[in-house]
Amino acid sequence: MVKGANVGLAALSEDVGSVMVSLGWSSPTGEGDADVSVLLLTADGKVRSDADFYFYNNPVAADGSVQLLGKTPTSDGNEDRITFDLTAIPADVEQVVVAASRYNGGRFGDLDDVRVTLADGSGEGLLRFSIEDAGAVGALLFGELYRRSGDWKFRAIGQGYESGLAGLAQDYGVDVDDDAEEAEAAEESGAAVAEDVPPKEIPAEAAAEPVATEAGPEAATATEVEVQAVGTAVPLAAVPAPSPVPVVEQIVTESVEAPAKSVPRPRTAKKKVTLPKVAKKSLAENDSWRAARLFPVSALKSDRDRETRATSVLLSVMAQVPEFGRRLTAGFGAPAGRMEMFTEVSLPNGDSPRRPDGVIRVERAGKLWTALVETKTNGNALKPDQVQAYTEIAARRGYEAVITLSNDVELDGSPLVDVKTDGRRKHKVALRHLSWADVAHQAQMLIRHEGVGNAAHAWLLQELLHYLQHENSGCHGFQNMGPAWVPVRNGIDDETLCQGDRRAVEVVESWERLVRQVCLRLGGELGQKVLPVQRAKRGTDPRVRRAALADQLCLAGRLDSELRIEGTPGILALSADLRTGKLRTSIEIAVPEQGYPLTWAKRLIRQLSDAPADLHVETLLDGHVGGPRGTLERLRPEPGDILPKNNAEITGFRLSLFRSMGNTRGSAESGFIRSVDEAVDRFHDHVVVHLDRPGSTRR
Repeated sequence: MVKGANVGLAALSEDVGSVMVSLGWSSPTGEGDADVSVLLLTADGKVRSDADFYFYNNPVAADGSVQLLGKTPTSDGNEDRITFDLTAIPADVEQVVVAASRYNGGRFGDLDDVRVTLADGSGEGLLRFSIEDAGAVGALLFGELYRRSGDWKFRAIGQGYESGLAGLAQDYGVDVDDDAEEAEAAEESGAAVAEDVPPKEIPAEAAAEPVATEAGPEAATATEVEVQAVGTAVPLAAVPAPSPVPVVEQIVTESVEAPAKSVPRPRTAKKKVTLPKVAKKSLAENDSWRAARLFPVSALKSDRDRETRATSVLLSVMAQVPEFGRRLTAGFGAPAGRMEMFTEVSLPNGDSPRRPDGVIRVERAGKLWTALVETKTNGNALKPDQVQAYTEIAARRGYEAVITLSNDVELDGSPLVDVKTDGRRKHKVALRHLSWADVAHQAQMLIRHEGVGNAAHAWLLQELLHYLQHENSGCHGFQNMGPAWVPVRNGIDDETLCQGDRRAVEVVESWERLVRQVCLRLGGELGQKVLPVQRAKRGTDPRVRRAALADQLCLAGRLDSELRIEGTPGILALSADLRTGKLRTSIEIAVPEQGYPLTWAKRLIRQLSDAPADLHVETLLDGHVGGPRGTLERLRPEPGDILPKNNAEITGFRLSLFRSMGNTRGSAESGFIRSVDEAVDRFHDHVVVHLDRPGSTRR
């Protein structure tokens, strides 16, 4: 699409009752990020109340019409995904605006490939809008969904706000916090509403109805619509918004409580129940007593038992905890509505009926959305013929999706199961995958960080999490580096592994799956975004990128990855050297803009007072040259030893920890995977947490 163009969704697909909008961008440095927000507007272009503003602290609508799913890794970075149940949008809402805002002084002009895409309920992409001229703005309107004659349409906007999230929200009628210090900072930085303000409703006769979607021979030429509007600076309001629902615990987000965001934040009040960080003292007489559990695992004897029990446990909790069930099903294109789950359902299939592990049904306005569930546990692989059969049954019966659930993690461009589709069928079935690590991550985020509706829901999620993490459940996530792991390690040891070897690509794929699982686990524990960094050229095919990494593995004998952890001063680098059998975790931190080198060195050593003595500290010099280095144990009495003797300019410090890699490989969790988890945890808990947060005040 081009800027200003619009298109009717019904003309693109028959399955647009539920749609997914994805916002994406990439950064030359790999460090670009932004927060997504959605506003529901009435005919006058304003929100009905502050509850119609969905952002990082208010991600889900009570009626399920809007759900911010967070960031999902893609082949060339990450995407923020939002699901909309258009059938559940209130009748008095005429427009749904989709935007994003940067923070800590970031501007969208610093990012590459800024784009928005829209997919239908089956996951098929319908349109793409690339924003080429974002400019030096802190917030950006990507597009909007709006009603026209009873149908939904999408308009490509691509307009910006210099004043960021606060200005955007305020112009649409949202009350924002008024903090004196932040208001003063905003005035000093020249924060004012840009000339590109929210577009007014375009008259029907001015809007171009035939519109090009993704480039194709049948696409019509779109007419770009020029939008004229004038913006002025508006003082920030200071009226708190009333809570839209009864609350168990009022959590009011004040701007002074969130130093990571540099703009005033809209007020929100939510009901929130989370588990206490410290468990109550047990009433058991001794440690041999075991607490009674809702989902016991002692009776599990076979893989079939594990699959049946795991499916039943998960689906029952999804049905009883709406926040959790909706969070999982929204990503599959399901509408918001009454949800019921079934197991061991017999479906006719010629002479031999098929029995999927589970069935999910959602009823909305008399219409049913149905998905078949196929489950694997204990590291067992999905069977292509089984999944193919379920996909064909779903197509014949008019079901919407087949959901596969296993320990494995799916990668872009490398599906776990290749399924052939009959192009002659009018009804399309979406094939979606969910890993047990994804399930555990979502449960952790709700009960430990974001909260659920009541204490019973929190307890149910805790029981689910306990079940998934039990050694006998078989739901531990990605556990095996695959059959190519040992031959590749041996080939690197004896220098017989050649470039182009398919086994090296398989190891790279397993490594990428492992890193994504580490991000899910660590993000769930911290309650922060933890995402893999992929420094690939724009538009690079994932298979081409992995082939290049496989060739690099053959030459260097090393697997490398980077993780971005929200709220940390740098990117955590993870390297596995298959020649030496060593794992290295490291982080590079920049030096302050002011001060003296000796002061920087002393301050760093003080921050690391509780870090391991074997931590390696290296000085980084201008021109990406390594300077003096030493262990923390040696530097503690003499921090000045880390400074260069020739007074060379210092740009930062690199902190590193080393440990041995595990070597075993089997049906259980391998020693290598376990060693990676332990290395990342140790480095984060003993090093990263002691470093200054981004934007913290230096004394």
